[in-house]
Amino acid sequence: MIPRFDLEALIARDPAEMARLGVAVREVGFLTLGNTALGATEVERVLDAYRRFFRLPEARKRSVDMARTGANRGWGGPKSEQVDPGANPDFKEVFDCGRELPEGHPMAARNLPVYAPNLWPEDLPGFRPEIESYFASAMDVAMDILRALSAATGGDGGAFDRAFDPPMALLRGNYYPPRPDWAGDKDFGIAAHTDYGCLTLLATDGVPGLEVRMPSGDWLPVRADPGEFIINFGEMLEFWTDGAAKATLHRVQGGPEERISVPLFFNPSFDANVAPPGSGQLIRAGDHLNRRFAETYVHLQHKA
Repeated sequence: MIPRFDLEALIARDPAEMARLGVAVREVGFLTLGNTALGATEVERVLDAYRRFFRLPEARKRSVDMARTGANRGWGGPKSEQVDPGANPDFKEVFDCGRELPEGHPMAARNLPVYAPNLWPEDLPGFRPEIESYFASAMDVAMDILRALSAATGGDGGAFDRAFDPPMALLRGNYYPPRPDWAGDKDFGIAAHTDYGCLTLLATDGVPGLEVRMPSGDWLPVRADPGEFIINFGEMLEFWTDGAAKATLHRVQGGPEERISVPLFFNPSFDANVAPPGSGQLIRAGDHLNRRFAETYVHLQHKA
């Protein structure tokens, strides 16, 4: 079972909720979350913004095609991503935008792809401000969760604040069409994978489709209506916490209805050392993400 939490109770450090959180983070790696600063209205607005984009003619979406870039910014068409090398490229579409560095930031001169400029479609009124507003609010919620996670697992309460300055954050709109007639056993909306980074804050339109691999080996459906969120943890957080947080396999096979979801992938600064505590290793967060992106995005596979 996927446990549900109330963010206000976690912010208040309610002892019973914190104990439950420690177990969920360590043993399940997934949870659902309510009572955040992002309510159903805000989520419905961002879902509608992505819906309007994905319904554009393909020629207009190609004007912001990330395949023309060396980064993951803009539109990724069907089969532009392959999360499982043993499966076919995923049949979903995506629109990615990321955290940009402010003008004059000392890291800006390094031209790091994880802070690349965003691509925005023209002549789509309200799209950019809606996405940017949601992005900012979602990052605040994600940081609240990480602070609670640190407290629940006995960590330094300020460690995440220091490591996430500035964050590598990616906001994505996923469009899953109805499962195609041609789809076989190696075709997925997104194949089984663990997320690469730290924390994922996922909003959905309420249509089922996401499945989580439980410790028993069974695939468990998990869904959330707008205003509720699905949280999971990635590979980076698993080794950064030396296993105190679990990265769990999940997938979307696709079903009879189209589905839109909005994950925020929230990660520390490029230079943050995310090696296990006390290991003496150096694992830069940005190096880990760049390597995993190059393995996943088809246009970056070709560059690699």
